[in-house]
Amino acid sequence: MPAQQSTTDNLKTFVPYKEKKGEEYMNEKQKEHFRQILLSWKAELMEEVDRTVSHMKDEAANFPDPADRATQEEEFSLELRTRDRERKLIKKIDSTLNLIDENDYGFCDTCGVDIGIKRLEARPTATLCIDCKTLDEIKERQERG
Repeated sequence: MPAQQSTTDNLKTFVPYKEKKGEEYMNEKQKEHFRQILLSWKAELMEEVDRTVSHMKDEAANFPDPADRATQEEEFSLELRTRDRERKLIKKIDSTLNLIDENDYGFCDTCGVDIGIKRLEARPTATLCIDCKTLDEIKERQERG
């Protein structure tokens, strides 16, 4: 397993990819680099799911005090919401892995340009280049008012 450097709160760290001069974008080495990042991230998320299930089984108690029971239910509710967000992220990671397999990874869904190695290392599931993402966020803000 490679040395590590943080990319997101949930993603274990990694060794940044060092591009060689004239290297083709999204060649096999680069795709493998991102595949490993995504697989590592997915494994970490799956471990969290397992920990949550174990924690909820171990900690589940029928407290006689309504306040204690409410506190535990709120704690479990927060954990389950977090796991639901992570479940959605796992789906996104799986679809990103499919993009790698189909040789469509690393290119903007909107304009087709290279998303870029550094941006993908910061957000491995990115599907928009920074320019299209910025425009998308501006439109979103304008629609919300």
